[in-house]
Amino acid sequence: MIKIYRTDDRKISELHTFEQGSWIQLTDPSLDEITMISERFGIDIADVRAAMDADESSRVDIEDDYTLILVDIPVIEIRNEQRAYTAIPLGILLLDDILITICAEETPVLQYFINSTVRDFSTKKQMRFVYQILYRTCMVYQLYLRTIDNNRTEIEQRAQDEEVKEEDLVMLHELESNLVYFATSLRANGAVIDRLSRYSRVRQFAEDKDLLDDVKVENGQAIEMTIIYRDIMHGTRELLSNMIDIRLNSVMKYLAAITIVMAIPNIVSGFYGMNVAGEWVPLYRTPYGFGMIVIATFIVCIIVLLWLKKKKML
Repeated sequence: MIKIYRTDDRKISELHTFEQGSWIQLTDPSLDEITMISERFGIDIADVRAAMDADESSRVDIEDDYTLILVDIPVIEIRNEQRAYTAIPLGILLLDDILITICAEETPVLQYFINSTVRDFSTKKQMRFVYQILYRTCMVYQLYLRTIDNNRTEIEQRAQDEEVKEEDLVMLHELESNLVYFATSLRANGAVIDRLSRYSRVRQFAEDKDLLDDVKVENGQAIEMTIIYRDIMHGTRELLSNMIDIRLNSVMKYLAAITIVMAIPNIVSGFYGMNVAGEWVPLYRTPYGFGMIVIATFIVCIIVLLWLKKKKML
């Protein structure tokens, strides 16, 4: 899908033709749309399709007539019937008077600009637009990181109130994997930001440098948040694993105590069930001998139970 936007007097409007100072947004474009953009603006088709490859790494490629900027942006996906977080490439193509963005799916990073919620946004000021995209990317990363940490907190609280479930450990593993993806993408984006700080092909305005400094700070903060949350996540996962082991040990200890108590009647009945002469069996001719044996066995079981409880095995 191709959409064309341009800002005039700080108001964004959608166009139907390619004009100077416009922003061309390609979202999950078809092969025909990619080919048309490539031929219309003289761009290598491989550079137009680069953002459609999930394995493409963040980078800056400077060609004769255009510049390709690839960064990783965070997205939400459904994995194992649950919400998960990952990163996909966003391609930015800078031409003389037009900026093109290519992404495999809709992203809130660009939606901020379409909804006119970004201050001093202009499609004609290309480098400022690029820096604003990077700044919004960092903000979305931080938003998702806080959401991931909130999910971890919920799992930890649920584990304290209820029994730990295997699903909680699986969820924590998924969240920890998301943090690994984020850390890798943020570091790659940091290299792109450093490269852009030395970029001088496109005219930049004085306030653009301050915006770029803000992007560096926010990207670094997102990296720090990722590292901190990942360490906390690892500790939480180990805590839940230990809680499961402790509860399992408690159950096994309880079962062992019950087995000991239940073994006493079995031992007594085993002795009295031996195939020997009756006169050699205690209480053989005693009236109410069976009841006396049962009562004695019951008393012994009670004594053993009290002893086990004293030893905190029950």
